[in-house]
Amino acid sequence: MTKTVGAVLKDMARIHPDHTAITYTKLPYKRTWAEFDEETDRVAKGLMALGLKKGDHLAIWATNVPEWLQTLFATAKIGVVLVTVNTNYKIFEVEYLLRQSDAKALVLIDGFKDSSYADIIARLCPELQDATDGRVTPKRFPMLERIIFAGEDTPQGMLNFNRLMELGESVSDDEFRMVMDGLDCHEIINMQYTSGTTGFPKGVMLTHFNILNNGKGVGECMKFTHEDRLCLAVPLFHCFGLVLGVMACLTHATTMVVLPYFRPQDVLDACQNEKCTALHGVPTMFIAVLEHPEFKNYTFHLRTGIMAGSPCPIAVMKQVVNEMGATEITIAYGQTEASPVCTQTRVDDSIRHRVETVGRVLPGIEAKIVDPATGKELGPGQTGEFCTRGYNIMKGYYKMPE
Repeated sequence: MTKTVGAVLKDMARIHPDHTAITYTKLPYKRTWAEFDEETDRVAKGLMALGLKKGDHLAIWATNVPEWLQTLFATAKIGVVLVTVNTNYKIFEVEYLLRQSDAKALVLIDGFKDSSYADIIARLCPELQDATDGRVTPKRFPMLERIIFAGEDTPQGMLNFNRLMELGESVSDDEFRMVMDGLDCHEIINMQYTSGTTGFPKGVMLTHFNILNNGKGVGECMKFTHEDRLCLAVPLFHCFGLVLGVMACLTHATTMVVLPYFRPQDVLDACQNEKCTALHGVPTMFIAVLEHPEFKNYTFHLRTGIMAGSPCPIAVMKQVVNEMGATEITIAYGQTEASPVCTQTRVDDSIRHRVETVGRVLPGIEAKIVDPATGKELGPGQTGEFCTRGYNIMKGYYKMPE
C-alpha cells in the first residue's frame, strides 16, 4: 500500500460508511467508519489550531481510551509524529522520553493503576500552575509547548481534549485538506521506545508505509474481513495493539472491540456480548482467561487472533482451539524495529506447527539466520542471529544514527 494512514481511513469511510469501526464495552463510545473519520478530522484541525505541523512530535500517555485512537489518526492526517508512552512508565522514564523525543505536545489521562500521570506531569512541569489552555514553557522540556488532558476534571493549566476539538473549528476544510494531501507514505508517523538489550530506550521511527503494510499482511494471515470483530485488549502503545490490532483492522474494515486495559472478566464479556471472532494476547493473557472461574459459563464465537510475545505451551494452544473455538489462532514473531511482524503462522497450519515454530516470513519480507561471529548463513536447526529486510524495516532510532 502506498497510501497514508489518513487516506486509508477515508477509503474505509467511503466503502463501509455505516459499518462499525470501533466500539467499547466499558465506555459509552461507538463509531462507524464514517463517524470516526469525521471525528478525527476535527481532532486533527484542533491540533493544527494549536500550531502543530508536519514533523512535530506529540506524545500520548494513556490506556486504550477513545482519545488514544482519535489522536493516532488525527496526528497521522496532518503528519505529526505520534510518540507512544508505556502506561507502566514511572517519573524518571517519562522525563527521559519527553526530553529525548523532543515532544512538542503531550496528551495524557489521569492515571492508571497506582500511578497518577497528572501528578507526575505536574511535578515535572511546575509551570502548569500558571498556565492556561495547556500552554507551557517548561525548563525541563524546552520543546514542550502544550499539555492536553483526556478525561473529566481537567488538572490545573491543562487543555481539555474536548476543548481541543472546539478550537479546530477555526481551521478551514481547505487548510486541512491541503496539509493531508501533502503527506507522503514514506514519512515518519510513529515513534515507539524500545529498550532492546542496551542502555536507554531508543525511539524507533516508523512510517505510514511500514505500519500499514505490516498490518495488512498480518490481517491477511488471519483472513480478516469486514465481518470480523477483534477483541483488542493488548496495549495500543505497543506494536501489538497498534499494528497487529488497529492497522490490521483498518486495512480490512474489521471492527475493533476495544478494552481500556486487560482484565480477564472484561475479555470474556466482550467476546461473548460483542460476538468477537478474533482475540489478541500474550500466552499469559489467554491463560488468565482460560483459568477464570466463570470461563465455562461463557459462549464464544472466536475464529482467529494472534498469540505472541513468548512461546505458547501446546496445552494452552489446544485449550484456545478446543474450548474457546479459535481454530485459526496464529502465532507471530518480530520486533519493534521491523514494524513489528516478520513471520506468522497461517490459519490452516497444524497445532504442533503453531507451537513449535513462528510460522513463515510475510510477503515482501526476507529473513535468514546467520552466525553472529562470521555472518555466514546457517541451515535448518542451527542456532544463530535472526536477520531481516523488507518494507517493514524502521527508518532508524531517533537522534541515534549509530
